[in-house]
Amino acid sequence: MQEKYQPAALETAAQQHWDSTDAFRVTEDASRPKYYCLSMFPYPSGKLHMGHVRNYTIGDVLARFHRMKGYNVLQPMGWDAFGMPAENAAIQNNVPPAKWTYANIDYMKAQLKRLGFAIDWSRELATCTPEYYRWEQWLFTRLYEKGLIYKRLGTVNWDPVDETVLANEQVIDGRGWRSGALVEKREIPMYYMKITAYADELLSALDDLPDWPEQVKLMQKNWIGRSEGVEISFPFDVSSIGHEGALKVFTTRADTLMGATYVAVAAEHPLATQAAASNPALAEFIEECKRGGVAEADIATMEKKGMPTGLKVRHPLSDEPLEVWVANYVLMGYGEGAVMAVPAHDERDFAFATKYELPIRMVVGADAYADTVAPWQDAYAEYGRLVNSGKYDGLDFQGAVDAISADLEARGLGAKRVQFRLRDWGISRQRYWGCPIPMIHCADCGDVPVPDDQLPVVLPENVEITGRGSPLAKMASFYECSCPKCGKPAKRETDTMDTFVESSWYFLRYACADSTTAMVDARVNYWAPVDQYIGGIEHAILHLLYSRFFTRAMRDCGLVKVSEPFSALLTQGMVVAETYYRELDGGKKQWINPADVVVERDERGRIVAAKLESDGLPVVIGGTEKMSKSKNNGVDPQSLVDQYGADTARLFMMFAAPPDQQLEWSDSGVEGASRFLRRVWNYGHTFATATRAALPATRALAAGTLPVAA
Repeated sequence: MQEKYQPAALETAAQQHWDSTDAFRVTEDASRPKYYCLSMFPYPSGKLHMGHVRNYTIGDVLARFHRMKGYNVLQPMGWDAFGMPAENAAIQNNVPPAKWTYANIDYMKAQLKRLGFAIDWSRELATCTPEYYRWEQWLFTRLYEKGLIYKRLGTVNWDPVDETVLANEQVIDGRGWRSGALVEKREIPMYYMKITAYADELLSALDDLPDWPEQVKLMQKNWIGRSEGVEISFPFDVSSIGHEGALKVFTTRADTLMGATYVAVAAEHPLATQAAASNPALAEFIEECKRGGVAEADIATMEKKGMPTGLKVRHPLSDEPLEVWVANYVLMGYGEGAVMAVPAHDERDFAFATKYELPIRMVVGADAYADTVAPWQDAYAEYGRLVNSGKYDGLDFQGAVDAISADLEARGLGAKRVQFRLRDWGISRQRYWGCPIPMIHCADCGDVPVPDDQLPVVLPENVEITGRGSPLAKMASFYECSCPKCGKPAKRETDTMDTFVESSWYFLRYACADSTTAMVDARVNYWAPVDQYIGGIEHAILHLLYSRFFTRAMRDCGLVKVSEPFSALLTQGMVVAETYYRELDGGKKQWINPADVVVERDERGRIVAAKLESDGLPVVIGGTEKMSKSKNNGVDPQSLVDQYGADTARLFMMFAAPPDQQLEWSDSGVEGASRFLRRVWNYGHTFATATRAALPATRALAAGTLPVAA
């Protein structure tokens, strides 16, 4: 044992031993309790950051602890390798996304190994490999056959210059983040996963997850958003619109139906399209609406605008004609793309009606007000007894809903039903670096799934990325094919899947990552579910909800026995650090790394002044924020390991704050962890030296003959 603590040599020797002996390789063993510990796999962006180190250290401590207790422990690792950053890097660096991704995987894997995590690398997977996404495509075809995947028009953000669909966060002030072009809302054919088929189960089963954070469960409950209400049809006929039909809306406030004074439809609604055909001003307004965002958050904050269509529908109970308006706050993707407007008792409708001088009719009375007049009061939206509602006057909320829904049902114009805020998951992406959708379009046979013996549909890796349009849509060698049914010339689907699809089942593939004959095999039922899952709370809704859906869909395909993917969930806190900057011309900020700043502290240790070490001039103290490239306040894990060793980095991560709370970076804290390990080493060295010195005497005593008592 060396006298001085030398972490680089010590840790390298230990890690080489673990590698040479496959120390953390694990197989199924029914005689031992299993423990499947999993931290969310990383996107291979190039380098690990401190958030990764904290995440994987927490998991590693749990894995090693359970291994010491006799559990059969699985802790695997892989790479969430598809996605837009690789395409962006390809454009910036003129390198194929595949080459960039695989190089990053190699580097980050070396970093993970240097950190000494007890990972079973024999189960490593990368979602961008055909060996992985082949089975994703296989499952796609099964879900398509079961009706859990279907195709319909979907509304997207379209960049007309880059000729691509943009995610909501890529639309900045109504313009494409790269091209600067005005973004349009466009309807295109897309594939959807029918997650709503599991809405009730996904909601109710949250009560059976006692080891999940309450905050995460509440976020999922709100996202699923179960609502009990009434579906109402506002009829129209030839005289009012030119043909017979009904405009359907869903409302949780059927008690206010007698206060409806107009209806509003989305810009893409068929009635809006019909009216715009003979109204150029309306057509122009609809185009303006289509340039807006398609996210609820965008709708909530934008200025509410509308225009009358000249069309009218009938009130389903009073037969009163109601104007049909096109409004920018109504989304086609939600419900039927139409809402009934009750300005007296809904704040948004109130603002809209006030702006356009539409009728406001109070139908719910309360002691707090005598009439619903401007300005808006929150009391207007409260429950009460009906007034100005004819035979329904005096009824309370539930009594009114029951009576009104019964009358609507008798007229064939409505009924009670349950609706969910959750919408089916649109998985089509008009991008290159993703899993190809295994469908073929035939003029005679329609949409045909790719047969099993033609899977995987391999993504070409040597392509030129320009940022304009999908490369696959321009590659005849990729999309030209024959119809599997009739053999005639056909066209392969050129969209790829949402990258959330890959991360929705990877945790099951780890159980049998070497299988070449099945998506998962019997081994999955030994390991699943994951006993402890670890990741950031930012994944509380999409990734975790999609994973719960996927597990159920795979269960119903007979692939797994479990319904829930993760028994326990730990959402680790963020790693934060101080920020510093200087203000530049134009209001921009130059963020300065904390390592380049000298600070002054008061008697309580708080930073009161800071200056740049290189020039001695002051910098602005920006406060503590999450480590990020944008704020330049990150600490490179590699430099930390090189200077102090992996054990110091891991020890600091575990001792600086409870795992589920924010961890504030502290150089002095790292120094403290290093000193502690040196003291432990020194104690061990002193003890070992004393033990070795005592060995000869101990052995002589053991070899001697003790005197026999008389």
